[in-house]
Amino acid sequence: MTQASSHPDVSKRPPRQPRKGLTSTGARKAASKSARSRAREFALQGLYQVLVGKNDVAEVDAFTRDLLGFSKADALHFDALLHGCTEQASVLDALIEPALDRPLTEISPVEHAAMWIGVYELQHCLEVPWRVALDECIELAKEFGGTDGHKYVNGVLNKLARQLRTAEVKVDPHK
Repeated sequence: MTQASSHPDVSKRPPRQPRKGLTSTGARKAASKSARSRAREFALQGLYQVLVGKNDVAEVDAFTRDLLGFSKADALHFDALLHGCTEQASVLDALIEPALDRPLTEISPVEHAAMWIGVYELQHCLEVPWRVALDECIELAKEFGGTDGHKYVNGVLNKLARQLRTAEVKVDPHK
């Protein structure tokens, strides 16, 4: 005598999906993100609040630290990015503007914030390889920006990497 199984019939299950660590849009899933990647995400969200809402950086900082998942982020890197980018906004913009094909005012705030993060890391976070800085900002633009905004961020940061990290870019075999 067989008992009715509490497990669903295996033949009726949908096929297993491969676990690649990517969402349907190509962005990395949360579980596969490093603490630094999470810090960049939170910094991007904070910088967006500063750019769009003209919110006070200290208030943005306090608000962001209370968000779900912040405990998994690299808080020191978040501090460096949020406060460094806002304190040096005019310097970062002065570096970014010559690499643009349009006025900075026409750039999406998400792409603007991603470029701030990229340029800041290229200038001040020398322990972060230039390719990592670019790739991370491209991922931010893919996940939070417009449809092709990541391509624009890539082009601008690629130009600036050659200017800000000349020696490192020159010896990179994959450039």
